Amino acid sequence: MIPRTLFTEDHEMLRESVRRFMETEAVPHNERWEEQGFVDREIWLKAGAAGFLCPSMPEQYGGAGGDKLYSVVLMEEQARVGCSGLGFSLHSEIVAPYIEHYGSEYLKSIYLPKMATGEMIGAIAMTEPGAGSDLQGVTTSAVRDGEHYVLNGSKTFITNGWHADLVIVVAKTDPAAGSKGISLFLVDTSMQGFSKGKRLKKAGMKAQDTAELFFDNVRVPASNLLGEEGQGFRYLMQELPWERLQISITAVAAVEAGLAWTLAYTRERKAFKRAIGEFQTVAHALAEIRTELEMGRVFVDRCLQLLMDGKLDAATASMAKYWTTEMQFRALDRCVQLHGGYGYMWEYPITRAWADARVQRIYGGTNEIMKELISRNL
Repeated sequence: MIPRTLFTEDHEMLRESVRRFMETEAVPHNERWEEQGFVDREIWLKAGAAGFLCPSMPEQYGGAGGDKLYSVVLMEEQARVGCSGLGFSLHSEIVAPYIEHYGSEYLKSIYLPKMATGEMIGAIAMTEPGAGSDLQGVTTSAVRDGEHYVLNGSKTFITNGWHADLVIVVAKTDPAAGSKGISLFLVDTSMQGFSKGKRLKKAGMKAQDTAELFFDNVRVPASNLLGEEGQGFRYLMQELPWERLQISITAVAAVEAGLAWTLAYTRERKAFKRAIGEFQTVAHALAEIRTELEMGRVFVDRCLQLLMDGKLDAATASMAKYWTTEMQFRALDRCVQLHGGYGYMWEYPITRAWADARVQRIYGGTNEIMKELISRNL
C-alpha cells in the first residue's frame, strides 16, 4: 500500500479505539439490525459516551474540537466492518455542521450538545417523491405567519429518518424565486403536525432507518430558520462538496475491506487441487482491483488535504464521488464473482457490501449529475 501521510499519531490512536468499538458494539448486532430495519438507539448513546459523535464539533458544544480527519477515521472503520446502518457520519458531519454554521447561538446551545451525546439524532430532508438531485424542484413550502413559518409537504429516502429527533428541512419560502426562494429550517420532530411514514425496505443498507417524513401545517418558530431566508440553496451548495467527499471516503474504504475478504477467500478456496488465487485470471483480477483502490485512495486523500486547506471545490468533489463510487461497485462486483456461489449468500460480508454499494452512485446527487457539474468547469 502507498503510505498515507494525512493522519497523525492521535488519529491512529482513535482508529484503534473505533475499531474495537465497531467490532464489539456493532458487528455482533448487525444481523439483527438488518432484520429489524434499524439500529438500536443504545448504540448512539454508546458512541456518544465514547466521543465518537460530532468529533469535529467545537468543545463548547460538546464535541471533541478535532479536525475533519477524526471523522474520516470513523467513516473508514465503519466501512471496514460493513455496518452501514449506523448513520453517524450524516449526523456528525452533515446535520451538525449546518446547525453550527448557520444556526443561532440559541439553536446551537440547545441541540448540538445533545447531538454529541447521542441523545438527539439528526437527519436532513432534501429529497421528495418528485424531486431528487434537482433541489430546485422541491415543493415543500414554508409560509411566514407572524413569528412562525407554516411548513407543508413530504420528504422521502431520509437517512436516520425513523430515529430522527431533529431534521433540517429544505423548503420553498418563495416559489417564484427559483434557487433564491429556498430556505433551510431546523424542525424538532416533537412539533405538532410532523409525522414519520413507514420505514423503507431497500436492496442494501438494510439496517439503515430510511423513512418518509410528512409536514402538515407544522408551525416552526422563525428562530429555527437556518441563516437567512432565501439563502438555503447557497448553503447547500457550500456544504455538498464535503458530503460528496464523505461518500468517496466510504467507497474507497469499502473496496479495501472487500479486497481483504476476497484475498482471504481466494487463498483458502480450492479448485482443481489449487487455491483459486493461484490461477492467473483470479490473480490478475485482484491486481486490477488493488490498482484501482490505490488510485482512488490517493485521489481522495488529496481531496481531503484540499478540504483541510479550504480549497476543495465542487467540481473536484464531484469527480471524487463519481469515480470512486463507480470503482466501488465495479470492484465489489468482481469480488462477488471471485467468491462464486458464496458471493451471493447474505451471510458473507462481501454480499452485503456489494448490495450497499449500489446506492452510492445515486445519493448525494446521482453520478449523471456529477458529470454535469464537472462538465460545467471544463
